[in-house]
Amino acid sequence: MSRPRKCRRVCCLPGSGSFGPLDSALTEGRIVIMSVDEYETIRLIDLQGFTQEECADQMNIARTTVQGIYNEARKKLADTLVNGKVLRIEGGDYQLCDGLEKHCGCGGCRRHRNGGGVSNDGK
Repeated sequence: MSRPRKCRRVCCLPGSGSFGPLDSALTEGRIVIMSVDEYETIRLIDLQGFTQEECADQMNIARTTVQGIYNEARKKLADTLVNGKVLRIEGGDYQLCDGLEKHCGCGGCRRHRNGGGVSNDGK
């Protein structure tokens, strides 16, 4: 039996959930869906400069899991940029942090909260 999936800790949701070319038609094959946990790895590693190890600690998951999530996120970003697709950020296995944890990466999660701290699975 496989191990149950851990929810990934995410500090904040994106300010905008959709990105892409202004002239793009929103047909099904032209939209790439990135999960919130994939977005978080891009934010932490590429924007904040975290190592994969630090990102794993922040998200409360294994480094190898971060590596897989990060690789998928980068493929999705490349697909949207190279092929002119629309990127939507939604879903995934995540839980917003409460902003009280000492190793919170954004320095004040409550300020960035959207949705009152309820993860996408209703918990």
